Amino acid sequence: MVTGATTPLGRSVTRALLARPGDGKVLAIGAESGAGFPSTLAAPALYYERADLTRSRHIRSLLYGSAKRHNVEVVVHAAHHRSARDVGDAVHALNVRSTRELVSLSERHPTIRRFVFLSHVDVYAVDPRQSVLITEDHPLELKGHAPQRVRDRVEADLTVCTRMGLADVKYAVLRMAEVPIADSGSQLFDYLRSRVCLRPLGFDPMLNLLSLDDAVDAVVRAVDSDVEGVLNIPGADTLPLSRVIALAQRSGFGVPGPLLTPLYGARASTRGLEFRYDMNHRRFHFSAILDGTRAKELLAYEPLRPLNWDAIAAAVRE
Repeated sequence: MVTGATTPLGRSVTRALLARPGDGKVLAIGAESGAGFPSTLAAPALYYERADLTRSRHIRSLLYGSAKRHNVEVVVHAAHHRSARDVGDAVHALNVRSTRELVSLSERHPTIRRFVFLSHVDVYAVDPRQSVLITEDHPLELKGHAPQRVRDRVEADLTVCTRMGLADVKYAVLRMAEVPIADSGSQLFDYLRSRVCLRPLGFDPMLNLLSLDDAVDAVVRAVDSDVEGVLNIPGADTLPLSRVIALAQRSGFGVPGPLLTPLYGARASTRGLEFRYDMNHRRFHFSAILDGTRAKELLAYEPLRPLNWDAIAAAVRE
C-alpha cells in the first residue's frame, strides 16, 4: 500500500513496484479522485482508492477494508502536506496524526508486516557547530519556534522511530535529501522559479540533492528489505548553492541575510509562491550533507543518477 500515491514520488514508486516480477499487487491511496490514475499506470495489479487520511474513520476503514481484502503486507507512507505556507490543525492531521494512526493500526493488522516511512532531511538541525556530514544520530530540529512544516516532519519521524523494536511490524524511516521537482512541495524548486534568486551575501553552502529515480530506487529497496531503523538517503548531486542557481539557468544575487525573509515574504504575497526564507535560512548559510553509509551497507543503495538540470531549468520557467 502506497499513501500519497498521486504525488510525483508516489506515482513513481507505484510504477516501480508494479514493474517488479511476480504477482504482487499495489493499493495506491490518494486524496484526489481516481479519474485518470489507473489509466496512466495501467496494470491489472493496481488498485486505487481515494481516502482522507486526516480522518481516523477513513484510515480505519482503509486498513480493515481494502488493505485487509488485498492482503497488504507493506505500507509505504509518503503522504504529507505539500504547502510550506499552510498551517493549522488540518495540516498537522495529515502530517502527524495520520502517521500515528497508521502505525497504531498496522501493529494490530492481520497481514501488515512492514512499514516504510518517507521522512526528510528537514528533520535535522543545521548548526555550524556540528559536523557538515550528517549521520543518522545527528541532532534533530527540536526548536519550538521552528515553522510548523519542520515541527510536523520531526514529530511524524519520531512517532515511527519510537515504535521500532516494540512490535512485530518492521519499521524503516528513510530520511531523504530534497528532490527538486514540481508539485512535490520542494522549497528549492520553488526558490528557483524566480529569474533572480537572492542568496545571503558572503555565503555559498553545499547542498545535497536527490533525483527522483534514486529516491524511487531507495524506497523499493526498503520495501524489499527487512532492515529496521533510520537510514539517510542522499543524492548524487553535491554542489554549492551558486552552482545550483547557475545550472537552473537563473541569476544569483547576494543580499544581506536579514533582508531575505521580508523580501521572500513579499514575493509569496504578490506571486503566490511557496518559498519561505525563514524555513531555509540555516541551510542557505551552512552546509549540511547526508551521510549515506548506513543505506549503502544495509540496503546496497548508492545514489547513481544525477539530476537532469536541463529538465529542471525548463520546469522552473513554466
